[in-house]
Amino acid sequence: MDENGKEILLSIKNVDITFGKGDKAVKAVKNASFDIYKGETFSLVGESGSGKTTIGRAVIRVNPCAAGEILYKGVRISGKIPHSLDREVIRNIQMVFQDPAASLNERATVDYIISEGLYNFHLYENEADRVEKVENIVKEVGLLPEHLTRYPHEFSGGQRQRIGLARAMVMEPELVVADEPISALDVSIRAQVLNLLKKFQREKGVTYLFIAHDLSIVRFISDRIGVIYKGDIVEVADAEELFDFPLHPYTRSLISAIPIPDPQLEKNKVLFTYDPSVHDYSEDKPEFVCIGNDHWVYGNKKEIEEYKAIREKGEPLKSITILDPDAPREEVSHEIKHTAEEEEFLNSPVHDTGSFLYAFFSFLLPVIGIIAAQIFKKKRYYRNYKACRKGAVIGFALLGIVLVIFLLLLLLVVI
Repeated sequence: MDENGKEILLSIKNVDITFGKGDKAVKAVKNASFDIYKGETFSLVGESGSGKTTIGRAVIRVNPCAAGEILYKGVRISGKIPHSLDREVIRNIQMVFQDPAASLNERATVDYIISEGLYNFHLYENEADRVEKVENIVKEVGLLPEHLTRYPHEFSGGQRQRIGLARAMVMEPELVVADEPISALDVSIRAQVLNLLKKFQREKGVTYLFIAHDLSIVRFISDRIGVIYKGDIVEVADAEELFDFPLHPYTRSLISAIPIPDPQLEKNKVLFTYDPSVHDYSEDKPEFVCIGNDHWVYGNKKEIEEYKAIREKGEPLKSITILDPDAPREEVSHEIKHTAEEEEFLNSPVHDTGSFLYAFFSFLLPVIGIIAAQIFKKKRYYRNYKACRKGAVIGFALLGIVLVIFLLLLLLVVI
């Protein structure tokens, strides 16, 4: 339990995740800390490569932690743990993967794919009970019992994702790590899958770690949101709190990137661009601090004081700015200036490749190569001209060396 009496199901404490060793080591996640309460949806958002999936895979014990620990119901599940605890983690923490095609065994029927967890943990009394459980979960995700005899390649992307969801939910887990489960789906299918997730949460009390990069969807499904940037958790707060008071500039940039369904407004929208250089962490090192209202922000002492002052005012921040379409604007020139040499190359013909063959044949026949180079130059084939000239120069140089050696040998013979 936390200080507010909420039950903490999963706790990430000062977790570092590193790939590679020595000088080639890359720290994908740095000192990540957050809690997930029982029955809630905690969303982890950030751009591609920020470390979202890395944390999700660490929770299901695929990625090892270089430092820190992961606690499930107060028990450490990271690192080496007893076999019995490992089986309990596998049984109670399931994952829905991002790619519905790659995460299913193409050689297995849907019946076996969904039943595999039941087989491994013997979560059925007899064959009739297993069949009933599988058919019930298939119906709940919107598929039909006759689909059980088919193979994954016979389904669409949305149906495959439903199969993956059924495979996870048939185990009746307490926690589901949903790794961008709708990013590969059509817009019309996304809402159906999200409604399925909410339905299971209401009926079964499932807790979700929902990984995504689209904040508009995250707002719909989440109780709390964590924002991650290049391995650092930069902000954690309740969903509405985060959208009303996006204190970290990276969070503001993500919110400003949410598309507006009105084309005219979207055209006049000003994007807020995050610039990491605004932070000066050379002396005053950053920390992950709670500024009140269960709102955590990453920053140094000066930034934290500024964030607290903004939050204490209680005035929601405006992350999206829409310009007045009638207001005069400065014309921005998109013309790129090139040097004279660059202009020559840009204006050269399509077949001006400067192929190695031109240089090779000019090397073998330098006289012809020089003539070809002049012709190419006159016709503005500059790359071909340079290739022929280079080959011819090397050819003439080699002929000169051979001629000098021959004359020396001839001189020695005469003497």
